[in-house]
Amino acid sequence: MIKFQIPQVSRRATGDRYLHLIAFIVFQTYKLNDTLIDTLLFAVQSSLNIAEKAHKESYYQDREHREEKFFILADRLGQSIIGTVSSIKYIIADAILSDREKVAAIDTLLSAQEPNETQVEKQIDTFKKSMATIHRGQDYYDLLEQQSLKLQNRVAEIVRQVQFDPHCRKPELLEAVLHYQQKSGAIDKNAPITFLSQEECVVVTEQNGKFRISLYKVLLYIAIADAIKSGALNLIHSEKYRSLDDYLIPKSEWDIGRDMYLQRAQLEQFTDCAATLQSLNVELDAQYEETNAHFTAGENAFLKLRTNGSFHVTTPKLDETEALSLSTFFPDRKYISLLEVLATVDQTTGFLDELEHWQPKYQPVKPHKKVFFAGIIGYGCDIGHRKLAQISKQINENELDTAVNWYFSLANIHSANDRILQFVDRMELPNLYRQKPDVLHTSSDGQKFEVAVDSLNANYSYKYLGKDKGVSVISFIDMRHLLWHSTVITSAEREAAYVIDGLMHNDVIKSDIHSTDTHGFSEILFGSTYLLKSMFAPRIKGVGRQQLYAFKNRKFYEDLGQTALLPHRVIREALIEAQWDEILRFIATIRLKVATASQLFKRLNSYSRQHPLYQALKEFGKLPKSLFILKYADDPALRQSIEKQLNKVEGSHKFAKAISFGHNHEFIQSEKEDQEIAEGCRRLIKNAIICWNYLFLTRALDEEIDETRKAELIEAIRNGSVVTWQHFNLHGEFDFSDDRMLDSLGLLDPKDKLSEKI
Repeated sequence: MIKFQIPQVSRRATGDRYLHLIAFIVFQTYKLNDTLIDTLLFAVQSSLNIAEKAHKESYYQDREHREEKFFILADRLGQSIIGTVSSIKYIIADAILSDREKVAAIDTLLSAQEPNETQVEKQIDTFKKSMATIHRGQDYYDLLEQQSLKLQNRVAEIVRQVQFDPHCRKPELLEAVLHYQQKSGAIDKNAPITFLSQEECVVVTEQNGKFRISLYKVLLYIAIADAIKSGALNLIHSEKYRSLDDYLIPKSEWDIGRDMYLQRAQLEQFTDCAATLQSLNVELDAQYEETNAHFTAGENAFLKLRTNGSFHVTTPKLDETEALSLSTFFPDRKYISLLEVLATVDQTTGFLDELEHWQPKYQPVKPHKKVFFAGIIGYGCDIGHRKLAQISKQINENELDTAVNWYFSLANIHSANDRILQFVDRMELPNLYRQKPDVLHTSSDGQKFEVAVDSLNANYSYKYLGKDKGVSVISFIDMRHLLWHSTVITSAEREAAYVIDGLMHNDVIKSDIHSTDTHGFSEILFGSTYLLKSMFAPRIKGVGRQQLYAFKNRKFYEDLGQTALLPHRVIREALIEAQWDEILRFIATIRLKVATASQLFKRLNSYSRQHPLYQALKEFGKLPKSLFILKYADDPALRQSIEKQLNKVEGSHKFAKAISFGHNHEFIQSEKEDQEIAEGCRRLIKNAIICWNYLFLTRALDEEIDETRKAELIEAIRNGSVVTWQHFNLHGEFDFSDDRMLDSLGLLDPKDKLSEKI
C-alpha cells in the first residue's frame, strides 16, 4: 500500500482492496504512535539536559560566593578568638600582678565580650544567618519551568492524543494522564498530584499557595517519559512500547499447547527445571575441579590470583607463520570494477532473483540487471541512487528510481545476501578457516556512523561522534568471513539486546560459539543463548572481577582442596523454579519468531530488577556465565579463538568504511528502514567481494600445477583473510573524454558580453 498509487488501489477487488487499506491504516497507526513516543522521549530528555546543565552552572557560581563568605567570616572569627587568647596570655605573663589580680583582669576581659553570649557563639550564629541569605542561584525547578512552554509546544498534543494501556503499574500517573486528556491539557489546581514526589508536590504549590501549572506539566511529561521507558506505562497501538506480555506467545495458548510449543522450539530437554539445574550443577562442579586442578599443578601459567579475591589472565599470541601474504595471489596489475564483481557473483549465485516486485500479482517487465547494480552501489556506497544516475552512463534516473522504489525492500535485500551466503557455504575452500569441522565460531560488534540528515533513529555519542548524531551498525561475521547479518540501532543503545537477532536470522549460518566485546554481554544473554543451544563466549573487560556462582557455597569447594577460583555467591534456585515456565515461554517466543529478541530484551530490561521474569532469567544466566569464565580462565586456546574471531569483525569495519565512501561514511537516509536497506546493500557488496575472492582462489588452486606453490596458497588462505579489496576499483572511473571538458551550464560567455557585464 505504501508503494501504490490511488488508481492501482481502486483496480483491486473490493474485499482485497479494503483488507489492504485496513492493514495499511493499522500499520501506519502503530508506526505513528512509535514516532510520537520517540519524539516525546527525545524532547523530554533534551529539556532535562538543558535544565540540569543550567543548574550545575548556577550551583558552581554560588559555591564560589559561599566559599568567599566563609573565608571572610572565618577570618573575623579567628581574629576575635586569637585577640582574646593573646590578651589572656599577656595577663598571665605579667609578673607584677598577683594570681588574684590576674583572675580579676581575665574576668574583666571576658565580661567585656558579652557574658550572656560568648563571642564565639555569636560569630557562628552570624555566619549561619549570613549563609542563609547568600544567593543560591535559580532553583532547579525554576529552570525546569522555563523549559515548559517549549516542551509543551512539542509534546502537549502527543500526550493528549496517544492512547495508553489502562493496565498501568503506576495508577496515580495514569489518573493524571487521563485527567490531562479529558481537560485537553487545560488543567488547573484540581489536577491530580499524587504521582509526584513529596518535594515536587511542595514546589508545585509553594508560591503563595498558587498552583504552578507550567511546572506541573513539565513534571507530568517527565513522569510519563520515565514510566514509558521503565515499562510501567504502555501503549495500546505500538510496536515498540507495548507491555511485555503482548509480545510473548499468548498465555492462554501457551497453557493449552505447551508441549507442542516446546517441541517446535526444540526446548524439550529443558522442560524439567530441576533436571536442567542438576545438569548445570554437575557441569559447574566438574569445571571448578578442572580449573583449580590445572592451576594448583602449575599447568596454567597465564592465570594470576590477586589479593582482593579477583584474578587476571593473559592470552598468549598466536604463533605467526611465515606464509606468503594472501594479497600476493590476487591480481596486482588489474583493478576489478565493482560492477564486474556484482555481475560475476550474480551469474554464479543468482542473487538478483531475490529482488522481487513488492506486489507479486503485479509483475511488470523487470528492469535490466545493470539498473539493480546501480541501485545497490548507490545505496551501499552512500552515493544516493539519484546522484549515481546523474553521474553514470546508460542509467536512466526515472528507471533507477522506479527499481529502487518497487524492488528494494529490506526483506529482498536480506534474501539476496542469504543467496550469496548459501552458495559460499557449499564451497570447500572457506572450511580452511574452521578450527574444528563441526564447530562454527561467529562474532558481532557495533560500528558508529554519522547521519547527515535529521533522524529519530540517530542519537549522540560524544565518545565516538563528538557533537554529531549517529547510529551504530552491528555486523555479524563467522570464522569463514561470511557477513551473515547486520542491523542499525541508535548510538545510545546497547548491542547486547540485538545479539540473538543475528543468531536467529537465517538457517544458513548456525553458530555454535558466538563472541562479542563487553558491550554485547549481559547475564540474561548468557541464560538465553544456553537455552537456544549456542555457547556465548564474550571478551569481558575486567573478567577477573566478575562474580562466580554455584549451587554450593565456597566452603564446600575449599573442603575438596580447591583454592584458586571459588564461587562468590550461591545461586537462588527458588527464584528460577518459580519462573521456569515463563522463561520457557520467553525463549519459545524468540525461537518461533513470534517477536524478535531485541523487542523482548528492551521491554524486559526496561522493567528493571523488579520484574520476576527479569530476575529469574538473570539468575539463571549466572550459571552459564560462571561456567564460561571458568573455561575462559583455564583454556588459553579458547581465549585465542575469541580474540581471533573478534579481530575478523574489526577487519570488516575497515571494509565497510572503504565501501562507504560516497558521503564521508555517513548515512543519508533518515528513516530506520531506509538506513537498514542501505546497510543491507553495503553488506551485499561486501559479501559479493568475498564471494568473488573465494571464486578466484578456488580457480587458482584448480589451475595450479606446482604442488609447492599450491601448498603455499593454501597456507596463505588459512593464515590470511579473504576480506581484502586492494585489487578492486570501488570508487568508479574518471571520464576524460572531450565532451566532459565543455561548459555544461554556460558559465563562459563570449569575451565581449563578459566585458560588458563587468
